[in-house]
Amino acid sequence: MSRFLRVLVPCFLVLQLGACAPLQRLPQSRPESVGLSQHSLANITVLMQEQVEDEKLAGAVALVARHGKIVYLQAVGQQDREAVLPMSTDTIFRIASMTKPITSVAVLMLYDDGLIGLDDPVSKYIPEFAQPKVLRPGQTQAVPAQREITVRHLLTHTSGLTYQWDAHLGPLYKAAHITHGIVQENSTLEEKMKKLGRIPLLHDPGEAWTYGLSVDVLGRVVEVASGQSLQAFFVERIFKPLGMKDTCFFIPDDKRARLAVAYAPQAEEGLKRLDSELIVEGSFVYCADHPYQGKRCYFSGGGGLCSTVTDYWRFAQMLLNQGEFQGRRLLKPETVQLMTQDHVLSLKKDGGFGLGVSVKRKMLSMEPGAGIGTFGWGGFWYTTFFVDPARELIGICMGQIHPDGGASLNRRFEGLVCEAVNY
Repeated sequence: MSRFLRVLVPCFLVLQLGACAPLQRLPQSRPESVGLSQHSLANITVLMQEQVEDEKLAGAVALVARHGKIVYLQAVGQQDREAVLPMSTDTIFRIASMTKPITSVAVLMLYDDGLIGLDDPVSKYIPEFAQPKVLRPGQTQAVPAQREITVRHLLTHTSGLTYQWDAHLGPLYKAAHITHGIVQENSTLEEKMKKLGRIPLLHDPGEAWTYGLSVDVLGRVVEVASGQSLQAFFVERIFKPLGMKDTCFFIPDDKRARLAVAYAPQAEEGLKRLDSELIVEGSFVYCADHPYQGKRCYFSGGGGLCSTVTDYWRFAQMLLNQGEFQGRRLLKPETVQLMTQDHVLSLKKDGGFGLGVSVKRKMLSMEPGAGIGTFGWGGFWYTTFFVDPARELIGICMGQIHPDGGASLNRRFEGLVCEAVNY
């Protein structure tokens, strides 16, 4: 059997059989009934198949929904190449930074409850963040910051916190054993955030947009304000109400076989399986086994969750519905509107950012794409989602590879979805 057939035979079975079972309790419809072209949506499947055949990806799952109806759900390739296990529409993925919108919603739920203020200083919840200092690139001496970090700064990534890969502060994070959610960790969120609070910032809060550990700090804020662990809050207040039965920080043993294998591109050709190998990139260390190995005690609000495309659709549909899903209200409509507005303006020149999600402030090219006001985000392990409120359109696509090694599926996904829109 040729390599081409080895890829496409499993794919055909998934498309014909596997896509039906998860939809039994989900609203579904034909694409044409909601103004989408089934013929055009098939181009997504073609691209996924090409990426698998070219060994850019082991496999992927994609979902498109409009007007509250799922009209496209396809799985292509394999979730475990070595075991020849086909990708399925209920395959579980490491969603990494797609955890951030969920944590941000948790914060905003407590905001609606009156337990968190957006302009509260973070030191109200984590005293170690009081009297912060700034250590700018090129400087050797930290100086007092002009202001304290607020909850709003954390939600908008304007806090001055960064990630371990930052050449300037990354070594300080490494020396303090600060983690980021995509590596095994035997400590707790409380312990790590206390240490992070004592490390200088990259810039004054509110001065610039810097992607970093802000949402991990928010996870601890949720714990303090709610009196629950972040995991318990997610389960009680978000996952159960939305029916997100396969979203979790750590994979239960009875679901372990559904977790997609993570891969990395190899320089010569093909994909390398990532299991328990520690990958070191300067001050940044990560590992693919974090969802199922170790003590399972660190709940990273910035990058620790695993999920499925259908679970994440429930979350995205709740936001599109202005905070409500199937009779369960999580957020006030005005809070969702606040979340999905651009709050960073000139601080982020390549696009807007709201309270935990990116926000499209202008069309970037003449190519088809979601409209102004579209919000969403992506994840380290090659996952992405977008919500276009004007067209009531949702797109979610998940693979498991890092770095992307030339894979173009996620970059082209939004355009292919929008090409299918008839009205």
